[in-house]
Parts: sequence; C-alpha cells; structure tokens
Amino acid sequence: MSQTVRFHAAAYIRLSREDGDKAESDSVGNQRKLIQEYLRGQDDAALYDVYVDDGYSGTNFQRPAFLRLLEDIETGNVNCVIVKDLSRFGRDYIETGKYLERYFPDRNIRFISITDHIDSLSQPYDMLLPIKNIFNEQYARDISKKVHSSIRTKQKAGEFIGAFPSYGYQKSPGDKNQLIVDEYAAGIVRRIFDMYLSGLGKNSIAAALNKEGVACPSEYKRLNGDHYRNGRQRGNASGWTYSTVNRLLQNEMYAGNMVQGRKTQRMRGKQRTTGRQDWIIVKGTHQAIIEEEVWRKTQDLLKRRTRTPASRRESAVFAGYLTCGDCGRALVRKQGRYYCGTYVRSGRQFCTPHSVPHPVLERILLEDLETVIQNAGDLRQIVSRCRKMQTADQAADRERHRLDAERERIRRRKRDLYEDYREKLISREEYVSYRQDCVRKEELLALQLKSLEETQPRESAGDMWESPWIRKLVEERRVEKLDRNLVTEMLDEIKVYENGRIQITYLFSGGPEKQPQGTAAPWRHGSREGGD
Repeated sequence: MSQTVRFHAAAYIRLSREDGDKAESDSVGNQRKLIQEYLRGQDDAALYDVYVDDGYSGTNFQRPAFLRLLEDIETGNVNCVIVKDLSRFGRDYIETGKYLERYFPDRNIRFISITDHIDSLSQPYDMLLPIKNIFNEQYARDISKKVHSSIRTKQKAGEFIGAFPSYGYQKSPGDKNQLIVDEYAAGIVRRIFDMYLSGLGKNSIAAALNKEGVACPSEYKRLNGDHYRNGRQRGNASGWTYSTVNRLLQNEMYAGNMVQGRKTQRMRGKQRTTGRQDWIIVKGTHQAIIEEEVWRKTQDLLKRRTRTPASRRESAVFAGYLTCGDCGRALVRKQGRYYCGTYVRSGRQFCTPHSVPHPVLERILLEDLETVIQNAGDLRQIVSRCRKMQTADQAADRERHRLDAERERIRRRKRDLYEDYREKLISREEYVSYRQDCVRKEELLALQLKSLEETQPRESAGDMWESPWIRKLVEERRVEKLDRNLVTEMLDEIKVYENGRIQITYLFSGGPEKQPQGTAAPWRHGSREGGD
C-alpha cells in the first residue's frame, strides 16, 4: 500500500548556452526525463508542475519560470523543488546559498538535486555545498567571458548581434547577422526625417503619427509577432513620444552603419550605458534608409537644438540659423523682430540687441538668393533628388502590390483553416489559435496599406516638382517666397552684427565674395560665404 502524498513537487528545468550548458546532457528533455524517473521511485511525492526557463542564464534569478515557482511556493501549492543538478538551479553562489540555506528552510521546502545526491529531507547540506556553488559560478564566469569575446569579434566584423533590429530593418531570412530593409517601417523613418527637416518639432511629429494611427516601434514589433518589451515605456502607454522620435533621428543605423556595444552588462549586474568612444561602429554594413546628405543635415539641425513653437511655425523658417555676430548666441524672436539671446536674457551689459525685423531679413535673403542662383551654374543636385523621389514612387507601388497579394493569401488561409476544422483535420483549439494569427497579420497589413496610401501623396515626385521653390529654381531660377525646405537646403548660418551687417554662409560654393545690392538701410549684408 502506497504512502500518502506529502510533497507536491516542482520540477525546475533550466538551459542556457551562454552558461556553457551541453546540448545533449543538459537538454530540457533530458532534465525532464531524469526528474520524472526519480519521482516514480518516490511514494510520498507527486509532480505538481514543470517550470522551464529555456535560454535564461543561471547567473541571476530573474527568470520567468523561477518567479512563477516562487509564487506557487508562497501560495502553498508547492513544498518540494527538484532539479537535475545544482547548476540548473543557479550559478550565482551567493543567491543560490540564500535560497538553499534560508528561503527554503524557513518555508519547510524540501530541495532535491538528483545528480549531486542532495535531499534536504534526509540530511542537512554538507560542507562542500558552498564550494560546489562557487565552482558553478566560476565556470559560468569563464564561459561568459568567452561568449562576450566571441560576440565582440562579430560586432567588429559588422555582423548584427541582437534580438531586435532597429525599427525600419529586419533580419535577413538567410543570415540572422545581416540586416535588410523593412519597406513599410523604412517609409515611416524617411517621413520622420523629412518632417523634422521641414521644421516640425519632435513633439509635433509624434502627435501627427499618433493622430494617424501609425504604430510606434514597440507596437509594430508586437504586431509582427516579436516578443518585444520596451523598457522605457511607462505603464500600458503605447504610442509615439518625443523621446522615440529623438532616438530615431539620432540612430546612425539608418545611414547604413552598424552601431553596437552601446550597453554592457557584467555577469551579476545591471546593464549600463557606455560612452560613444566605446561603441563599435562599422560603416557600410547594410542598405541605408536615409541618404548621407539628409543624415548629415539632420544631425546638424539636432546640434542646433532649435525649438519651434506651434503658433509661429509658419514664420520660423530661420530657427537655428540666426546667431549674434559678436557673442555667438542664437537670436530669439520677439514681436516680429530678432534679438541677441544674450541681450534678452542678461541685458545690455553683456551684449547689445543686434535687432533685425523678420520681413527685412526675409527680403535680404530673397534678393541675395536670386543673385546666388543666377551664378550657381547648373542644378544637377536638385534634379537628381527629384529623380530619386520618382524611384521612391515606383518602390511604393511595388510595396503596395506585395501587401495586397499578402493580404489575399491570408484571406485564403483563413478559408482553408475553416475547411480543415469542418473536416475535423484540426481541433477547435488549433483552429481558434491559427485564426487569431491570421487576424493579427490582417490587421498589420491593413495598417501598412493605410499608412502607405496616406504618406505617398506627400512624398511623391510629382508633388516635389510642384514645390514652389524647386519649380522656380529648376524652371525659372527664381525664388519668390522663403520656406523651411529652402533654408535647410541652402543655408549654413546667418550672423547678425550690431552695425547692421549681415553675413550669410551657404552650404554650396557660390563664387567670390560680393555685396548684393538693393537692401534697405540700416541693414546691409556685407559678405556672402560658400562651403562645400
């Protein structure tokens, strides 16, 4: 006659290649089989549940299955823990000792390590137990160093080492260390850069994307089936934010360069951010989403730290480009005029006003630009950019056809699933699970198509040719009105001096210095500089 079951046992299983676990002897199946065979010979113990942490290091105890095990211990469902060996339980000798010598005894939990011949019910832990734990940790440390050395070697070779690529990319199906462009997300990335260069602030960009229902990067990964968790996300909030846009605009991955090693972690510590000097940057490892010139211009604007109030967005074409010619501080706008920022904040004892009205400055720029354009030679760069926009239109058409075909394939799959269920080829549970996958993919495809339809008109080559300043430049070589696009394309800096002189530095070479005519006194611009 069998004994009454006294112990409700939890079979705890852990496997991690980073810890140097052997695929055969330490496999999940092998551990499960060993524990089940052991329990067959125990009349007073029965299996309550199996807790598996596959892919989790033993150097810390923040593992989902282990945390679930602790919950069952606290609720009284489990009073016995069985592992194959001590290294399966943990490789941190301090934490392992805390559980074995304090936590389990305080709660009357029986602990069994089969291959170590440890059973807390039959005998107390021997003196060698702490030493075994130390050896387990030292082994993990040695393996950890070798793994991190191997990872760093791959990073220096330009191979992608990470669970989730940057928004806009995906892992190549044929090579998980190589990135390829995700056309839908890449279109959103390009649009964000365009919006920022057109003068929109980061909060405004985030608000616009949220209003249109564009899935933020973390939500997009979830819709794609990735088990991704954003550690920066607060609560259940989901959407574009200032910080999301800011990080995206500074992500050098979009320029085609592999950037890794931005965070590091010791074996028993939290992740810490490293300085840029310790990053591993390999140039030209994958297809760039953002052209080099657009990337350079964006980084330049980010360094200027401009802020465009929504109420002045129409007229804030010079934000970030106006500086005081004497103290170097940025000019600020007050009631239609620009003043030295030092003067506004600290008073005349530190700098003088350097005041200039917005309409006068705009007229000076228009007159000077007309002179520059007449002497600028051909406009091949602008024409080339327009041609690239036409290529983007064609790529968008191909992407639209691909999404339509994929959506139709999913619809056929749903019909086939229902037929399989009716013919009893699959169970109801399987049918519900598979159908939910199809519905989720349909939602993502619909979202991608909607965003493509909404963004394409704004980004089409035809609209670019209709832009007033590009049409004037290409066809008539004239500019009648300034806008943010023109300023970011042509200007590098405008310096305003107290004596009324205005110095304009352009991004392109414009020939010898000269003083354009026709500006109203007292504001005169005495020099015009060019740069490649």
